[in-house]
Amino acid sequence: LKKEARKITGGLSKPSKMPGPAHNLPAQACITGAKLVKVPGSVCAGCYALKGRYRFPNVQDALQRRLQALQDPRWVDAMVTLITGQPCFRWHDSGDIQSPEHLKNIFEVCKRTPGTRHWMPTREVKFLKLMDPAVIPTNLILELFTYDKPGTSQTLAMDVDCVNEAWRQDMRSPRPGQRMQGLPGVLGPRRSQHML
Repeated sequence: LKKEARKITGGLSKPSKMPGPAHNLPAQACITGAKLVKVPGSVCAGCYALKGRYRFPNVQDALQRRLQALQDPRWVDAMVTLITGQPCFRWHDSGDIQSPEHLKNIFEVCKRTPGTRHWMPTREVKFLKLMDPAVIPTNLILELFTYDKPGTSQTLAMDVDCVNEAWRQDMRSPRPGQRMQGLPGVLGPRRSQHML
């Protein structure tokens, strides 16, 4: 079953600095990040996922397979199969949300793996603005990054090292109501009519 799930999804990655597996996509496919990587001082300037081992041909092939796999209607079921039993999981150690449908599928995977703590850093605030915060799974921590003007960036959560450490210490005991970091400030009081 897991072998078939790996074939459908392109498999999971194992980032050395994370306490569990991850799912990644090509950094070049980032929608916002592809623009910000060219802006000195932005949150994506000097992107680590465009350097080092991420540039190896076998890694690039795996990233492309995972990107193509997002279109497979079996993707959610296959991801649930791979993640079930993992205490923690990171979304996108490389890459980011590709569409509202992709985000909706991630939420479904999180909901169907309630024993797993999920963490997803993202720059794709535009997709998050389309949703009601109440649909965010309670076992998912969203870390939002926004970009204000050249030379500055704003992290709407703790810095990544703090998030990593807090996540490691807290991954087995989610706090009631802990679903997101910074999201209400981004979404504001109004809710879109195009909810996920």
